[in-house]
Parts: sequence; C-alpha cells; structure tokens
Amino acid sequence: MVDTNLNEVEKGVHNFSSEKKWVKPDKPILNEQIEWFKDQKLGLMMHWGPYSQLGLVESWALSDEDGDWSRDDIDWIEDMEEFKKQYFDLNKTFNPVRFQPKEWAKLAKDSGFKYLVFTTKHHDGFSMWDTGETDYKVTGEECPFHNNKNADICKNLFNAFRDQGLGISAYFSKADWHSPFYWAPDMERGRHMWRGPSYNPSEHPKLWDEFVKFTHNQILELFTNYGKIDVLWLDAGWVSARNNQDIRLGEVVEKAREKQPWLLSADRLIGGPYENIITPEQTIPKDPIHAPWESCITMGTAFSFRYEDEYKSTRKIIHLLIEVVAKGGNLALNVAPQPDGRLPRTAVQRMKELGEWLEKYGEGIYGTRVLDPYYLENESVAFTKKGDTVYCFYLYKDEEAAINKEIFIPYTDDFTKVELVSSNAKLTYMNQSEGFVVTLPETELKEKAPVSHLFRIV
Repeated sequence: MVDTNLNEVEKGVHNFSSEKKWVKPDKPILNEQIEWFKDQKLGLMMHWGPYSQLGLVESWALSDEDGDWSRDDIDWIEDMEEFKKQYFDLNKTFNPVRFQPKEWAKLAKDSGFKYLVFTTKHHDGFSMWDTGETDYKVTGEECPFHNNKNADICKNLFNAFRDQGLGISAYFSKADWHSPFYWAPDMERGRHMWRGPSYNPSEHPKLWDEFVKFTHNQILELFTNYGKIDVLWLDAGWVSARNNQDIRLGEVVEKAREKQPWLLSADRLIGGPYENIITPEQTIPKDPIHAPWESCITMGTAFSFRYEDEYKSTRKIIHLLIEVVAKGGNLALNVAPQPDGRLPRTAVQRMKELGEWLEKYGEGIYGTRVLDPYYLENESVAFTKKGDTVYCFYLYKDEEAAINKEIFIPYTDDFTKVELVSSNAKLTYMNQSEGFVVTLPETELKEKAPVSHLFRIV
C-alpha cells in the first residue's frame, strides 16, 4: 500500500493526492456511478495472499530500498536474497482450506458494509484469480489450494458478495515484482532491488512493451471473466508516465469500459481522468474533500494479517466512520484474513458490533452528503445531510464520558423540529446565537456513555 513519492502527496498527509488534480468525467454514466459510490460510505477492504502465512507486511520486504521500514519483523534470516526466495516460494504452502466466501459475504452484508475492496494482486505479483498470464497464481499447480472448489478466490469471492447485493472494487497493483518483464533477471539493478523495474524502460523498450501487454491482459481478464466490477482500484503510484513507466493506462481502462461502461478507476496519487476516486491511506484529511474519496484504514495495525494483532475498539471504528462520512468520504475498513482462510475472531466481533450500531444509526451515514460545519472535534459533533434532513452526531470519547442533559449543537439554519434517531422522540430545544441547546430525555442519562447520540434536524 505504501507510496512515499512526497512530490505527489499533500504535506503532512500520507498517500493523499490533491483535490485540485481531480478531473470530473465527461461521461454521464461515470458521474452516475460516482454518485452511487458516494452513497455507499462503508467498504470492506481485504489484503490477502501467501504473505499472510508469515504475518509480515505485504510485499514490501522484497524491495531492498524499502527494507529500512519493512523488514523489522524478519528475525530468522539475514540473507535478503534467501529471504526473497523464501517469500516467492510461499505459493507452495498457501492452502486456505477454511476459506468460506459465502460466509464472508453474509457477515459483511449483516455488518453494514456495502462493497468489497479485494487485492486481486499485490506488488509481489501473486494472482488471486485464474489468470492465463502467469503460473504464479492461486490456481497454479505449485499452489496446494489449486484443486479446491474455491481455488479461484476472486471468482468465488466476487460472486458471493454480488449475491448479497454488494459492490466490487478490484485492487490491482500496476507493479509486479515476480514478473520477468518488470523485475527482469540479470538486469541493471542486479541483487539490490527497488520498487520500480530492474531496468530503464527507455533503454529496453521491447521488454517494457512485454510488461505493458502482460498488465493489460491481466486487467482485461478480470473485466471479461469475473462479472460486474464497480471500481478498478490501482496501486503502485510510481508506475506512471512521469516516472518513465508508462503502461498506457488510459488505453486499458477504456477497453475495460467497453465491457463495463460504468467502471470507475482509482489510480492513486496520479490525478487526472483515471483517478476518479482519491484514496488517502491510514489517515483522514483535516478538511472535507469535495471530490469522491475513500480512506483505507486498518482495523488492526496492518493491512496484512498479523499474529496477535491489536484491533481498534468498536467505538474507535465508528468514530472514524463518522468523521470520514462527515468530510464527504467513504471508509474502506481493512480486515486481513488468516492464512487458513478464516477471519480473526476479534475482527468478526468488531464487524458484528459495527453492524448493530449501523442498524440503529445508519440513516445518518448511508446516502448522505457533506454539510458545513462538517466535523468539529473540539465540540464532539459531526454533521451530514440527506435531502432536507440534517443529521448531527454527538460523540462520546469513552464510556466514562459525562452525559449532559443539555447538549449544544452549533447549527444555525432554520428548522422546525429535533428528534432523537434511536427512539424517534421529539426533543425540546432552545435557540442561541451560534446554534441551539437540545435537551435529552431522562432515558438517555445513563451511567455509561454510548458511542454517540444522533439527532435528526428537520
């Protein structure tokens, strides 16, 4: 996931391309799809591949120039060339026999998620579908899972989520460190590798053309053989024409749109016509973004599976969701599957608790749009709107926070009533110069503070 090209990142915010670079599509069907995307609010992101067996960061330890931050957990070996061999051989032991795509999809649906963001291929090049372009894939003969009924993981997962009425966003790395057309053996960089190709594409145009062809073929496989896909979520922002790595992306996206004309492209950190969605990583922008955006944030400490990981509390996750939505975005909450194909128990528990909260308060989340004053952390309030209805979330930091009978809401536009969404109770309020004070009913004055109150202002 990580990209440190700071020339293309807003200062102080990790992996965040500028709203000024966003280009509104000129096709009505794409703008309609953008509105659909903005309605969804909550996606389930999943980073999964053979690397889950190690409990390490996905792919990145393969890049020598990224080793200073990605190899902290490599404690069994010092020879990095041997490590790379061990890593690329993980396909020979990847056997997630407890993978249950239908159960994943039902859990996601019941937990309030509206779409899936799944890693079809990360930078390490291992394909989680039955690609015809390489044997380094989950259905390859070297992978013990290849004879399983669910071996084509992308196909089974995409079908299961669509059957639940959920959308599909296909993550695809533009880099491929296993491909001999990208990290070509015995080329200029030799044993010391970086995230880019092992050669200068300008000096080896035929080899680069082979990689472009390989990339196009893989992308088009997904959009030809794997059903309706709503978003092509492209990672590896360094693979771009400005870095002498032109994969002629527009060409292949337009070909994919011949098959699926609604397709949105999230070419992160690039800007322009094929970055239809801006994708901050592990952060929430300080101010609202008035272009389509989705913040990918981990439920645990990492995108890939970690043994004995520490998970965010349900309260923290809900507060993240509220802040993201109030600032106009979607939350892609990453849950990393285990190497055996199960989801971690704590992650499942968090998902269910999130779903229970959304069942009560989702009307202030789904289908909403931004409303000034958006999100005021110091005042613990966040606003959204849907049509003529305004929603105000009042957040409680923890269970020990005091519940005041009277709550100040900094909203000054005209309205006729205030209701408590949890009970539809009509509340009394008193206008003030910079907002109004609403009075909670006695039933809400409990010993332990809830995650939030939600007020409906009409």
